[in-house]
Amino acid sequence: MSGNASSPSSSAAIGLIWFGAAVSIAEISTGTLLAPLGWQRGLAALLLGHAVGGALFFAAAYIGALTGRSSMESVRLSFGKRGSVLFSVANMLQLAGWTAVMIYAGATVSSALGKVLWDGESFVWWALANGALIVLWLVFGARKTGGLKTVSMLLMLLAVLWLSAEVFSTAGSTAAQVSDGMSFGTAVELSAVMPLSWLPLAADYTRHARRPFAATLTATLAYTLTGCWMYALGLAAALFTGETDVAKILLGAGLGAAGILAVVLSTVTTTFLDAYSAGVSANNISAKLSEIPIAVAVAVVGTLLAVLLPVTEYENFLLLIGSVFAPMAAVLIADFFVLKRREEIEGFDFAGLVLWLAGFILYRFLLSSGWESSIGLTAPVMSAVAIATVSVRLFFKKPNLYKGTRHDPYRHPRRRPLGKADRTAACRTRLSDCTFR
Repeated sequence: MSGNASSPSSSAAIGLIWFGAAVSIAEISTGTLLAPLGWQRGLAALLLGHAVGGALFFAAAYIGALTGRSSMESVRLSFGKRGSVLFSVANMLQLAGWTAVMIYAGATVSSALGKVLWDGESFVWWALANGALIVLWLVFGARKTGGLKTVSMLLMLLAVLWLSAEVFSTAGSTAAQVSDGMSFGTAVELSAVMPLSWLPLAADYTRHARRPFAATLTATLAYTLTGCWMYALGLAAALFTGETDVAKILLGAGLGAAGILAVVLSTVTTTFLDAYSAGVSANNISAKLSEIPIAVAVAVVGTLLAVLLPVTEYENFLLLIGSVFAPMAAVLIADFFVLKRREEIEGFDFAGLVLWLAGFILYRFLLSSGWESSIGLTAPVMSAVAIATVSVRLFFKKPNLYKGTRHDPYRHPRRRPLGKADRTAACRTRLSDCTFR
């Protein structure tokens, strides 16, 4: 992503980014996990989970659109400047993990397809090729690859449409057995945590919106509806064809070489966002840390992890992300929308950190104890944390409770809400120069 943009981004450009973000192997693979519930209950679970996750996605993205802040800069409002560093580090770690997961998944599928087509399995080479393409995309920037971006998007869309037609044409036959292997609440949670995993990134790509509300709504609908489509596609494939392996699903749909191309493009354009946002998070830690070099480093690390480690604990990885970032988002959303907090402190906001820690512990405790509701864990935990945040903030409304020096971020030209006259000057990066997952 290149900087030096001269204009803010349109709602359509932002919507395309998030449409592409939802078209990924990860979404389809997670959808296959819901097969034990059957079609009707599985579909209900994924729709409910995405509704919960989509609402939270909208709130997080809207904060960035209103303030012109990146995701981790927004976190300063609730946890202080130094406190936001903790979440920036956590975000970089989860993004490195996502980079490894996406490269591993893409290389696994490409290798399996290649073995059938050319009788040659080469997981390592596919992983290295994906990593190299991501690095090239980061170094040269999407501005210089605009034509490739458009072609990639069209190819992925055509591949998904073809795959959907093939899979849903088998509807009526049931190859997979419905069982009690997964509860409805767990299925809802697995559906909610996918959009939830984007909360620490959402504002990075809406902060330069020309029309904050319209752009945020477009992004939310584009991601949520497409995510539901991908989950439903995975669920249908598992139920109607009996396959949960994406490579076999693609082969069954007649997508051989075209499937490999679609998988590689999806992996590269998806993982670009993960790596780039890791650079944005690093820049929040220190202005001396440039976004692109850090993003390249994260892409390299993710590639090595994909090659050296078996990235198999996918479900647990998603739940870990939920336990860390759901309470963080709950505190931020309550502070921004309910309490109208617009100030940050230079040090740590210990009240906010304690509230987050309580939410994290609650989430992990409920998860380990097997407790669940019909709407999963995310919504109840976030509701509890949000209520606690409002109560604590109002009860202890004294300046001396917070260490550090307060300042109004909106007095700074890079921190105030972007008005019609100053949006062009305030934007540092044009969102349309991004690519999409």
